[in-house]
Amino acid sequence: MNRSDGGLAYVVFPTTIGHCALVWDSSGAVVGSTLPQGGADQVRRAVLRWYPGAVETEPPVGIAGAVAAVCALLDAGTGDLVDVPLEMSAVPEFDRRVYDVVRRIPPGQTLTYGEVANRLGAPGAAQAVGQALGRNPFPPIVPCHRVLAAGRKIGGFSARGGPRTKLRMLETEGVYLEQPTLFDV
Repeated sequence: MNRSDGGLAYVVFPTTIGHCALVWDSSGAVVGSTLPQGGADQVRRAVLRWYPGAVETEPPVGIAGAVAAVCALLDAGTGDLVDVPLEMSAVPEFDRRVYDVVRRIPPGQTLTYGEVANRLGAPGAAQAVGQALGRNPFPPIVPCHRVLAAGRKIGGFSARGGPRTKLRMLETEGVYLEQPTLFDV
């Protein structure tokens, strides 16, 4: 995730699960994003660690739309992020292919790591899919939280809060891995 070529800007914004950030280049393409890191200041530190020299600023219209879509997704389980432009020149080819498949999983639906591998034409590559998602520099634009382990088990999640955060994000979209109780709905 390290990029120090300058010309990058970022915005930190609140969501119901905590402060997130988007980082973009001069073309308006997102080069990275982050889920909550513990608070707005922790998010800023993470962004500057990953993208030294990035400048915090008001987002241009296209990025403001992406921020609104991320908020809609995290706050209400709605929002379409598939058209947010991503700058993936620094992303390995296999990871790009994984991200393309995962970006097309609609809110409220899931796939397993194995199903993603099959869609790539790489049966047996479930572990490699999991590793690619563990390196995802674009959460939740690339919605890695929608990819589950075999048997619809939660699997891992590298964001703060780990699998608990993944479960909360899925439940916001209406995906319950266990039957919801009266108090969950």
